[in-house]
Amino acid sequence: MPMKTFRVGGSVRDELLGLPVQDHDYVVVGADPGELLAKGFRPVGADFPVFLHPVTHEEYALARTERKTAPGYKGFSFHAAPDVTLEDDLRRRDLTINAMAIGEDGALVDPHGGAADLKAGILRHVSEAFEEDPVRILRVARFAARFGFAIAPETLGLMRAMVARGEADALVPERVWQELARGVMETEPARMIAVLRECGALARVLPELDTALEEPGATARLGARLDAAARAGYVLAVRYALLVLDLATEGAAALSQRVNAPSDCRDLARLAIQERGLLADARTLDAESMLALLERTDAMRRPERLDRLLDVAECDAAMAPDRSAATRKALARALGSARNVDAGAIAREHPGEIPDSIRRARLAAIASLQAPTGH
Repeated sequence: MPMKTFRVGGSVRDELLGLPVQDHDYVVVGADPGELLAKGFRPVGADFPVFLHPVTHEEYALARTERKTAPGYKGFSFHAAPDVTLEDDLRRRDLTINAMAIGEDGALVDPHGGAADLKAGILRHVSEAFEEDPVRILRVARFAARFGFAIAPETLGLMRAMVARGEADALVPERVWQELARGVMETEPARMIAVLRECGALARVLPELDTALEEPGATARLGARLDAAARAGYVLAVRYALLVLDLATEGAAALSQRVNAPSDCRDLARLAIQERGLLADARTLDAESMLALLERTDAMRRPERLDRLLDVAECDAAMAPDRSAATRKALARALGSARNVDAGAIAREHPGEIPDSIRRARLAAIASLQAPTGH
């Protein structure tokens, strides 16, 4: 067959949804690696026949089929050859909404009804090959968080069967974190957790969180926190801290270790859990308690960390804007006063007791902000 190129996957889906298209992926049918190399394409990766366009540097993959050879998401062999059709390639994809293509003539190729599922707001698997890759459980949950779509009953049933067979146990921490991090940054992050819990995967990949959500009202509280963070556009570390906020410190540490979470996410989660009570309304703290809080959060050197903690507190309490603003203002003023203390001058004046002298000066500076003013 003659060589043909099709745009596939997410860019087709997002274009049909009227969303901005970030990246374009292409499938090449009727060609072998030698033909692409002859046209100046550059091969990338060792696992799949993927090439970079010589001018645009966009990815072009030879049409391929896959076959399950072992448990887990790496247990695949693939076949890429000129006789593999576009329909063969689309059949191996996860969801119907991701299994569409647009040809060079602009015509839509949609053998699995992806456009109809997009219109209906349904996430539906393409074929039984879905169950060969456990990462797809996480991807379905993430797409639910992104688009708010419902999951087809047969697809949810397949996900439950995969979990029951132990497929989710083969997921490595890096892939779990990759999908989790992307999912909590979507517009409806609580949907991802709800889907994972509904199919049983949450108990396998994030058991500490699954146990915490058994408490009455815990799911609703988590959803409210995550949705508030999404509305505010808060960063990943804040959203992760909100995700694990109801866990004990040890449980959050175990979960962070399990998914190999980045250090900024781990640290903020730990502090948010430890300081949760005080951060709920720091306006009521006396000078000693406020300075101790600033010290524990290392706010003198890392003021941005305190800002992130206050983001967590704001979403946790779902506090009124005026209370949130007042709490931020109180801590910002205290931090500003403490940082304005001339540590160098104090060190020169009290060379034998530098740390204690600096702390006393910072405490006095904060206390002066809280002192009542007379007339």
